[in-house]
Amino acid sequence: MQLIFNLFSKFIVLTISICVFSNVMAYEEPQYSVIQSNKIYEIRYYDDRLAVQTTYSFDSSGFRKLFNYISGANTKSKKIKMTTPVTESEKIDMTVPVTQTEENQKMVMQFYLPSIYTMNTAPIPADSKVELVNIEKGYFAVMKYSGRLTDKNFNKHKKLLKTKLNEDKIEIISKVIKATYNGPFTLPLFRRNEVMFRIVFDAKN
Repeated sequence: MQLIFNLFSKFIVLTISICVFSNVMAYEEPQYSVIQSNKIYEIRYYDDRLAVQTTYSFDSSGFRKLFNYISGANTKSKKIKMTTPVTESEKIDMTVPVTQTEENQKMVMQFYLPSIYTMNTAPIPADSKVELVNIEKGYFAVMKYSGRLTDKNFNKHKKLLKTKLNEDKIEIISKVIKATYNGPFTLPLFRRNEVMFRIVFDAKN
């Protein structure tokens, strides 16, 4: 009886995992090139990317505003396909890129738009607190990790990545970025999470 239960449990886990990975693969992701990699992180190069973003405080969420936009809350009442990842980072003063500073404990959440859109063709958000932005091309150090979407788990990997980058003498030029690829019901074991920093990197060296 125990053997049957174990087999059934494994079957359920396998079925769920197949569904999870099938759903993940259905979403478009921004394209990138892996320049270097090691056991801790990889360095990626991204071209310009178009995103829709909103700013929110720690006691509220920006997800609903962005989800409303891709669900039709835009000037064309057009539904837009969901992409991955959803990214979050602290809001910074972009007018001072060398000495970036925190601004009133605000957070920025972004959805990337499908690659078929440009700044000229993407529907304009109906909500004034949602905006289209171009994320400039550049290099990012990225660490992948699984597990629950908790601050404790994220902060642990953020610390590991930052420590390793400092050891490797790679200059960080952004606040930390949290990238989430899975829905809330994905099992922790199968989650794909990433912690990222924009960096200064010379690909010729």
